Amino acid sequence: MISREEILKPIWHAFTALDMDQNGKVSKSQLKVLSHNLCTVLNIPHNSSALEEHFKDNDEGPVSTQGYMPYLNMFILSKIQPDFNFADLNKMCWTLCAPKRISSKHLLISGVDAFKIWCIFNFLSEEKYPLHIVAEEIEYFLRKLLTVMGCSWNERRFEDYKMSMTKHQLNGWELIELVGMGHFTKGMNPQTISMGINEIYQELILDVIKQGYMTKKGHKRKNWTERWFELHLTYISYYVNEDLAEQKGCISLDRNCCVESLPEKDGKKNLYIIRCVEKSFEINASDKKTRQEWIQAIQDCIVRIRQGLSSPQREARQKRREQRNRMRAEQETIENRMRQLQLANESKQAELEAMSKEAASRDHVEEQRIQTQIELLHQYKKDLEQEKLARRQMEEQVVEKSSELEQYWQRMQELEEMYSQLKEALEDERQAKQDEEALRKVQARLLKDEASKRLELEEIYKQQQQVLSQSQKEKEVLEKERSEKERSLQAAREQLEILEKQRQGAQEEYKAVTKKLERAANKTKKWKHRVGEHEGLLRLIQPGNKSPYNITNWGMATFTETELDQMEKNWQENKHRQHEGQ
Repeated sequence: MISREEILKPIWHAFTALDMDQNGKVSKSQLKVLSHNLCTVLNIPHNSSALEEHFKDNDEGPVSTQGYMPYLNMFILSKIQPDFNFADLNKMCWTLCAPKRISSKHLLISGVDAFKIWCIFNFLSEEKYPLHIVAEEIEYFLRKLLTVMGCSWNERRFEDYKMSMTKHQLNGWELIELVGMGHFTKGMNPQTISMGINEIYQELILDVIKQGYMTKKGHKRKNWTERWFELHLTYISYYVNEDLAEQKGCISLDRNCCVESLPEKDGKKNLYIIRCVEKSFEINASDKKTRQEWIQAIQDCIVRIRQGLSSPQREARQKRREQRNRMRAEQETIENRMRQLQLANESKQAELEAMSKEAASRDHVEEQRIQTQIELLHQYKKDLEQEKLARRQMEEQVVEKSSELEQYWQRMQELEEMYSQLKEALEDERQAKQDEEALRKVQARLLKDEASKRLELEEIYKQQQQVLSQSQKEKEVLEKERSEKERSLQAAREQLEILEKQRQGAQEEYKAVTKKLERAANKTKKWKHRVGEHEGLLRLIQPGNKSPYNITNWGMATFTETELDQMEKNWQENKHRQHEGQ
């Protein structure tokens, strides 16, 4: 949950950007625009009449008589819903104030990186206005930035810079200029600086506690898919890859959740499960160390939720503030004590001088009061020694506190060094993951090409099989037709042989008949000649034919029409019998 103090910081920047005269007053029209934009970003219904009622015009112009802060608390901040987008508020306020404060021409970083540094400044700055960031938080940010980029921290260089500061604090634009002009990152790759700023932005502003690639078991298909996971205090979101373009789901964490490791199954050796009220999530890490780190981080989040604590970054910031406030209070106590001792010493010296003057003016009573003065002097010495002893004790306490602070900073440095080593290991692992992902993509592309080639070969094989089957069918049909034609040809040949035999028989009969006709004709001619010689013109009357005869090329036919019909009928019957026999 974002606190009201953190919400007020970007709004203060936007209000200050509208205050052109630097007198703490903004025109009513500009306040209307600012209020409308705030209501739009925070999803709050805008009531323009309330603004008009709150800000009334007077003779000197549209000046607020009650101030903008009461209106902001009453009509805007009190109506904010817990699920509003804090990033949209930062972007809107940055859009109002950035163009009037920075110029990207003189910076070595992009506008996006400047915006992220501005958000980090708001997170680390003190909750006092005008906003500023103290030297300890500047050192914390720069040390963290250089550690993330893999660079060593130069303590002496920062001490020299701190000594050159007129005030041991900076505003947001001075911090952007400090990083953007490369005072501590000179000669480094701008892309590396941008990556470092983005990593700190994700950790401090977006509350990303841990992130990385892991495989997750699906709830419907039960398949394992690699996802990019980001752990926050109250939820775990997972995406297709680390560019966060497509979110695939979210795991809500509450006091009823628990996390535990699982034995090996399905070929997964580094399994653990997150059990929630509604359902459970099985996840496989890359190795045992990563699994243990994720289990520990998720368990810490669940414990924090049960104890009602904030995120680790906010808790660390609060501890640093409390440490500074405690040291500041101790320093003020020591200064007040020293001031009291100095005042007491001055008062004692004044009393001693007064007593000396009184002794000089009254010489006749000096002998009587000398003992009293000696006693007072002894008492003053005792008091002075006591004051010196108290001052020495206070100095020892200061030295002890300083040693404790030095030990605390040493522990912080050790933790930062361990964190940098862990980051390097994570970076190496991430690079290995990227190489593995590239190899997997190449293998997938080769498998895809092989599958496509196999499909083409199968299609060609199917076409060949179809052509072969079709050719086989056509061959069978042709073979069948050929056999039928051969059978028909054989039958025709047999019929032709029969007809040939019949023709030969007919020719032999024809020759015999022809010879008979020739003999008859010769005989007739002979008889005609003989009758003509004996009887003269006497003509013999011959009997007529009862039925007409067919005339052929060779003369009168031997058969009648009825006999030919009978012979054709007999031939047809023989032909049918032969076909039926075949």
